[in-house]
Amino acid sequence: MSIVLTHGYFIEEDEKEQKIMRPYPPLGLLYISAFLEQHNVEHEVFDSTFSSEHKWFDFIEKYQPKVIALYTNLMTKVKILELIEKVKSSEILRHTKILMGGPDVTYNWEDYLKYGADFLVIGEGEETFLEFIQQLNGDQNYDAVPGLAFVNENGGVVKNQARIKIKEVDQLPFPNRKKIDLSQYLNVWKDHHGKSTLNISTQRGCPYTCQWCSTAVYGQSYRRRSPKMVVDEIEHLIENFQPDALWFVDDVFTVSHKWIAAFSEEMQKRGISIPFECITRAERMNETIIEQLKSAGCFRIWIGAESGSQRIIDLMKRQVDINKVAEMMKLTKTYGVETGTFIMVGYPTETKEDIDLTIDYLKEANPDNFTITVAYPIKGTGLFNQIKPLITQQPDWKTSTDREIDFERTYPRAYYDHAVRKIVNEVNYHKAKLQGNLFSKKAVLFKVKSIVSGYQMKSIE
Repeated sequence: MSIVLTHGYFIEEDEKEQKIMRPYPPLGLLYISAFLEQHNVEHEVFDSTFSSEHKWFDFIEKYQPKVIALYTNLMTKVKILELIEKVKSSEILRHTKILMGGPDVTYNWEDYLKYGADFLVIGEGEETFLEFIQQLNGDQNYDAVPGLAFVNENGGVVKNQARIKIKEVDQLPFPNRKKIDLSQYLNVWKDHHGKSTLNISTQRGCPYTCQWCSTAVYGQSYRRRSPKMVVDEIEHLIENFQPDALWFVDDVFTVSHKWIAAFSEEMQKRGISIPFECITRAERMNETIIEQLKSAGCFRIWIGAESGSQRIIDLMKRQVDINKVAEMMKLTKTYGVETGTFIMVGYPTETKEDIDLTIDYLKEANPDNFTITVAYPIKGTGLFNQIKPLITQQPDWKTSTDREIDFERTYPRAYYDHAVRKIVNEVNYHKAKLQGNLFSKKAVLFKVKSIVSGYQMKSIE
């Protein structure tokens, strides 16, 4: 039986990523691949990142798999639906079944079945996918597979009971990175940033309640691999792929201080020192944690804030004090570790005063890096449920994503686009000032752009 695991992200179609060039291998698919291989299920992985839609379809038609398993998320949804339509219209592939999984599937399962998927894996994928394959090759009693949704013989849609999440995540094999050409990722990073970087995961789920954040796959939980197992994987990566740095994809890397202490000790005991960056929360940091992270190789810590307004942070249910975030940002930098933070504007009820507080916070905390976006409601999140009665724009599901949903905010949507530019330019002007470059051409340009954006905001208020 032929099975192909794949996704629908093509970097050649992503103009924004082409400017940044920070692609990472599809860990979720590679975890599924490793689990299938562990259970002797033959399959192929087609990594579409550096390929094209034309090459993708040529491969599928040539291979003629019985099952195409597609990972989908907010970013790739529209392209995935186009690929499914193309597969379904191919005479050669008339017997091929489409199975889908990923975060966007959980709360849109009926729509995905309506628009061409035959089966869906909802939530964690390893065990559900394996049991699906076993049923496909056996009695085809799909009702017996927890976590599966499907179109039955009568054309009706069925959603089985939820699958219990894997408790002992140490039992999972390392992602099956040998199934794809990792050199493409390593080379792109090296060429554009001077060092090759790979991603790695140590935990599943997040115990926090941030209203805008999706927990559609791993849930509001905390399940973590042992420090020894994680360091084993790091050794494996160094020996087999020689990356220059690592990116830990976990939502809150320092959630467990005991785990961090053991991880740092294990890294030092084995004499491993590879630069890495991670994400965490300010209240799960202190001087000892920063010391342990640096000793293990950490060169950058992203500390979430999302806003400089405590009022907005509280509405987000972030459960963090903005003063603590700024404090930890400054403390981290005293250890020679870079800092980063995330900012979101346009949250419900946010005003100009809240945006000004965000600018003040960024100036005070002075992170080395920050990213910024306009808030958008992902289906299944607390934010989506909150703004659902206030939706003013919701394009056709098949041809749009949740990013395009708009709702009643304090000001029109365009106001927040100007606010993003205002924040970026004002904060960059402040950085130039701190560096003694107040009257440089670049600094003056930052200030001019900040002023212009401020006027544009005022014209819309």
